[in-house]
Parts: sequence; structure tokens; C-alpha cells
Amino acid sequence: MHRDRVDSSSVSSVGYDEGSHVLEVEFRNGGVYDYLDVPATEARRLRQADSLGNYLNTRIKPRYRVRKVRPPSAG
Repeated sequence: MHRDRVDSSSVSSVGYDEGSHVLEVEFRNGGVYDYLDVPATEARRLRQADSLGNYLNTRIKPRYRVRKVRPPSAG
């Protein structure tokens, strides 16, 4: 999935697949996670949020199932 770089202290890039409703997030620590069944409006709000990390922690992580794509880098 294509991800766009974002300006965030905790998130490196974000991608969204409208067909499968998967929001893919790459964190600064190298971890990549897919959040499942995320509506397009929610993915759009994440990209527009003042703080992506805060939005992820309060609106995405508590509400949507997650699948680990790549674990964080060691070290």
C-alpha cells in the first residue's frame, strides 16, 4: 500500500485503501500496523488532525481492530 509521509513526532507515514477500508500507519520506530474496517471519513480526519499521535490513540486504536505488518525496529 502506498503511504504518504506526514509531519508528526510519532508517525512517519499513513496510507489508506478505500476498497478494503484499511488504514496503514508506519510509526517512527519502524513499526507498521493496519487498522481494519476504518471508514474513509475517519482516515481523512486523521490526516487533518493537529496531532496524529493523539488522534490515533484516542480515535483509532480504541475503535478498530489492528494487524501488525512489521514490528518496531530493535534499538
